[in-house]
Amino acid sequence: MIPPGSTIGVLGGGQLGRMLAMAAAQLGYRVTGYAPPGDNVMADVCHDFFEKGWGDKVALAAFASKCDVVTWEFENVPLSAVEMIPPHMLAPHPRALGIAQDRLKEKRFVEELGGRPAPYASVGSDQEFAAAVERIGAPGILKTARDGYDGKGQWRVASVRDADSVRFPGNACVYEGFVTFEAEFSVILVRSHDGEVLFWDSSENVHEDGMLATSTLPASETIAAQVDAARGIARKVAEALQYVGVLTLEFFATKDGPVFNEMAPRVHNSGHWTIEGAATSQFENHIRAVCGLPLGSTETRFAQVEMRNIVGEDALTAHTILAEDGEAHLHLYGKKEARGGRKMGHVTRVSNAAA
Repeated sequence: MIPPGSTIGVLGGGQLGRMLAMAAAQLGYRVTGYAPPGDNVMADVCHDFFEKGWGDKVALAAFASKCDVVTWEFENVPLSAVEMIPPHMLAPHPRALGIAQDRLKEKRFVEELGGRPAPYASVGSDQEFAAAVERIGAPGILKTARDGYDGKGQWRVASVRDADSVRFPGNACVYEGFVTFEAEFSVILVRSHDGEVLFWDSSENVHEDGMLATSTLPASETIAAQVDAARGIARKVAEALQYVGVLTLEFFATKDGPVFNEMAPRVHNSGHWTIEGAATSQFENHIRAVCGLPLGSTETRFAQVEMRNIVGEDALTAHTILAEDGEAHLHLYGKKEARGGRKMGHVTRVSNAAA
């Protein structure tokens, strides 16, 4: 066990790290962050923060020397940087990053465990792209194998003819066929050092322009009927990785059962509702897990919960939410510039009124 009063290191400086640090402080821990220079909103709530490059071995060593355990808040932390941290200090194990950072590895990994991803093909050239579209068909989507998120690094292919207008970007990609689905949902779990696994209720997720817009509970009956099967896959993933902490898998609910979309080895946007909506939030349970503390109940506390992202300039008027009747919980991340398409905060509305 890492006792309260110790220091938790977090690789990354964004809003997920900010909320992890706030949960850690509540349990009596100090948090030290590490990220390259930028708008690191996590730094505002940290005991200490290293604003250094991922390739700075001296700074990474100094960071590690101040920590008792190290985790991360997003999956694109370079493995070369993670490898600078003594392995016994890391939770989860970095093998999870190695898989999640490569969409092709991720799909094959889940497929080997019995999961069903959308039809896909590895693409490394214009010729392979054309062959993938011909074999899988269209509509589909070309995605960079690494580093893409929130709709970035993605190109939609509406038809086979449309593929001619999409230029292969020159780096490794994956082409995915579209899935006909009724809804999207997340399975979010937490796994302790001793192998205990707890699940939060699955939210129904709606995306706009490739970015999560809302997560709502209770989810539809279609999703409810597929959650057990999806949880079975998520549990297999967690066990295969000997995972410690919060792990998220996203699924499409289809007429033939759940189809795996992607994995995030971290706390997740679709789990923000758990701060007010669950007995123990994803952020607190991640801290509990990586520090070896008992896990907290994941029970949903309200009959209805909706989390909505606040994006771009909507943050400038988000304070008006505070005048709403009922329970509306506003979270603004302290980002300096309200750019279009940038997550600036979220609001969670909870109610025990009948639907």
